[in-house]
Amino acid sequence: MPLHGRFGCAAGELTALVGPSGAGKTSMLRVLAGLMRPTHGRVQVGNEVWCDTTAGVFRPAQARHVGLVFQHYALMPHLDAVDNVALSLLHLPRAQRRAAAQQWLAHVRLEAEHHHRRPAGLSGGQQQRVAVARALAREPRLLLLDEPFSAVDQMNRQGLYTLLADLRRELSIPIVLVTHDLQEARLLADQLVVLDAGRVLQQGSPAAIHRAPRNARVADLVGLQNRFEGEWLGPADAPGWGWLRWQAPGAARGQGPRLRVRDKGKITAGQAVHWVISSEGLHLLDPHAAGPDAWRATVREARHLGEISLVVCELADLPGVSLKLSVAGPRRVGLEPGTVLGVRLDPELVHVMPFRAAAG
Repeated sequence: MPLHGRFGCAAGELTALVGPSGAGKTSMLRVLAGLMRPTHGRVQVGNEVWCDTTAGVFRPAQARHVGLVFQHYALMPHLDAVDNVALSLLHLPRAQRRAAAQQWLAHVRLEAEHHHRRPAGLSGGQQQRVAVARALAREPRLLLLDEPFSAVDQMNRQGLYTLLADLRRELSIPIVLVTHDLQEARLLADQLVVLDAGRVLQQGSPAAIHRAPRNARVADLVGLQNRFEGEWLGPADAPGWGWLRWQAPGAARGQGPRLRVRDKGKITAGQAVHWVISSEGLHLLDPHAAGPDAWRATVREARHLGEISLVVCELADLPGVSLKLSVAGPRRVGLEPGTVLGVRLDPELVHVMPFRAAAG
């Protein structure tokens, strides 16, 4: 599959590559690591050019200072933790290798009692710490993490998140993470790079992409559940504002209520559009609340998950249209199927996209 697009990651930043299986995320990592040679492309880390096909430059993997952490650890089963890390230190005498390896294992907080155990005697989280120590022992200019937490249980995963956050503060190098877990990406990353079918569709902060996806495909890939169809009606009564008609599925054109939302001046009147609103833009109200942005709704589903509840509401004025909310705090009390409530849509957080951008 061909790869198209570009992205950047500054020193001290963590950039997460997200997208469906087969999108090209791991292939991008292989290009960065020097394990795949692109037909056309350029890879630059700091002031060093590792690949420039136009200039005929290609630095092989062994000549790149890259730390690579794999999904399934890739540890040598016949070696203990110390010797697995020491594999990255073959340029040192054996005694120095083992001492340095132990220091790196301590740095990633693997208890000393586990240093001389083979991988089979370590938990998944402990094996991942060994893999991280081995990657860091190379003193890399670039750290690549390929689904590093997916094989680790949730409790150990939280500890590894903390470790990665601490390492980011210590290491002034770019870190690129491949993950299928959107929550993980939002939690850890400074920047998201959204890929699909080998193409970079958008790069930006998690907040920016969730509030303003480039098109409907990006909205779907980053898990924006409140995506709707409509018609752009044109400017409203004040500069910077416009009218959006909200259409229910299957409704005839010209039917549906109007929303007064932000107008960026990029869409012509009469154009069919998709529009999204992030979860921060939905607010629960008293069911009798009135206002241009307040909607009467009935709870259809309510799933209470720990500290949050996932709620699906049907709108009284738009049959067939539902809103999906994540609710925390006291507002969760009494949210059960059949509950009538009010929902306010924050017009500042409505993002409108041309309908044609949904393709792909």
